[in-house]
Amino acid sequence: MPEPVTPAPIQSTPSAVPPPPPRARRSFKSWLLGSLVGAAVLIALYTVFMLWWSYSEGERAGVLQKFSKRGWICKTYEGELAQYVVGGIAPQIWNFSVRDEALANQLHKVVGQQVRLHYTEHPGVPTNCFAETDYFVDGYEIMTAPGSVQPSSGLSVQPAPAAAPAAAPAEPAVSTTRP
Repeated sequence: MPEPVTPAPIQSTPSAVPPPPPRARRSFKSWLLGSLVGAAVLIALYTVFMLWWSYSEGERAGVLQKFSKRGWICKTYEGELAQYVVGGIAPQIWNFSVRDEALANQLHKVVGQQVRLHYTEHPGVPTNCFAETDYFVDGYEIMTAPGSVQPSSGLSVQPAPAAAPAAAPAEPAVSTTRP
């Protein structure tokens, strides 16, 4: 019987590139977890930047009207400064926050006094756990009552001479009263 013919094996040449291995597919869970971790890192970096960077800084003066520690979960020190305290005019209320515990203890002692507060403004902080306002007070000074104001134009201002007292009327004034 004749022998079966077997085909000759195909020899591969050394220049042939092997096929790429099948690419592993990422699951939805790993994609979702990676997205959440990335978002959390971006939010944390944004928060740190907004607390570090100051949009503006300055001073405000007035009467420290209210100062308290408040919040449901995150307790923060919050205060109110009444500006332009003049009789008959409603004061402008300025709300601020304090992040330093030692400064907060000092401000508790000066409630009701005239103070000058130094602050920095940090707009865009993403949560109220750091403060309820954008204004963070980092220093204060107790103000004294201002002295008399001197003219600054260089002109000498003399008080008007006192007028002579008016002479008393010769006759008493007649008043009519009803019985």
